[in-house]
Amino acid sequence: MGNLTAFILFLYFFSLHQSLAAAAATTYNVLDLGAKPDGATDSTAALSRAWSAACASNKPTTIYVPRGRFLLRNVHFRGPCRNKAITVRIDGTLVAPANFNAIGKSGNWLLFEGADGVSVRGGTLDAQGPALWECKKSRGKDCPSGATTLGMTKSKNMEIIGLTSLNSQMFHIVINGCENVKLQGVRVSASGNSPNTDGIHVQLSTGVTILSTKISTGDDCVSIGPGTKNLWIENVTCGPGHGISIGSLGKDYEEAGVENVTVRSVNFKNTQNGLRIKTWGRPSKGFVRGVVFQHALMTNVQNPIVIDQNYCPNNNNCPGQVSGVKISDVSYEDIQGTSATEVAVKFDCSKANPCERIRLENVKLSYKNRRAEASCSNAAGSVSGLIEPTSCLY
Repeated sequence: MGNLTAFILFLYFFSLHQSLAAAAATTYNVLDLGAKPDGATDSTAALSRAWSAACASNKPTTIYVPRGRFLLRNVHFRGPCRNKAITVRIDGTLVAPANFNAIGKSGNWLLFEGADGVSVRGGTLDAQGPALWECKKSRGKDCPSGATTLGMTKSKNMEIIGLTSLNSQMFHIVINGCENVKLQGVRVSASGNSPNTDGIHVQLSTGVTILSTKISTGDDCVSIGPGTKNLWIENVTCGPGHGISIGSLGKDYEEAGVENVTVRSVNFKNTQNGLRIKTWGRPSKGFVRGVVFQHALMTNVQNPIVIDQNYCPNNNNCPGQVSGVKISDVSYEDIQGTSATEVAVKFDCSKANPCERIRLENVKLSYKNRRAEASCSNAAGSVSGLIEPTSCLY
């Protein structure tokens, strides 16, 4: 009887082991599918085959990119997939073609669409953007607009962990129409004079979290577009760049608002802006509300705190109009550091829709070792604690 019991237990644990093994992730190494780590051989088809196989699997899968440089044209990672546990583990570098025309007219270099439960871990994306930046500088509209390095659209439950994005042609990372996206330990790097190279852009998305990330670029470090809700940004370093910006908003009349945004424990160094809200000076149904800027350190920042509701580039399509975007319930708590200009706090709000319930708490900003200044138009709110420069809210 004892032997029978032991045999039954053996069968049980053997079956359990087999079941666990079957449930374990299958790995697709791109080398096995034809990729070459030499930076010259086109590995686009190999990575596409790996995605197709992983997406078709009904159990967790891993796509593995080992060390080396892998040349890629545009790759579209399209869902939905049969499983919701795909890991893309990158130990090497994915590099775009040297000829910027190869991907420059496509919108996105790498795009996840309709994905659910995908995790991208490690690796470097090198879009080789400088040649296109120079083209735009010298030839202007004769050049392609450029591709976003990594796009996510209509996707959910996504993770981007420990990824580095170098020299994007346009935006580095765009999150559009997504739910529950986490970025952590991401590094973004481009020249301070690179055009339109926003680090991370979020729009029409909810539940996005950006943690422990370092961004150096030629445009906004983080830009927050229409329809963004429940966004959390923490432990982000920005510089060079144009700061963390909500907007520009209100370009369209029928436009979704921005609400429930928290930005905390952020450092800005030698940036054009620090904490900015920017709206077009034209009619719109848009809004900004429920924003908390907390624990920010400014070092030589041109505009540490700014609300600009009269954005009208080149005075096209908006002269003589006022912004319809309603800004309310915005808090600035523990904002410290130095301004590169005399006016460190500027609230230039809409005449038709004044800013309401702006709150300042423990703000101390100086200019050349002396007290900076504040400027307000159509801005109402309250203050508490030490406030330097002196508040101009009514």
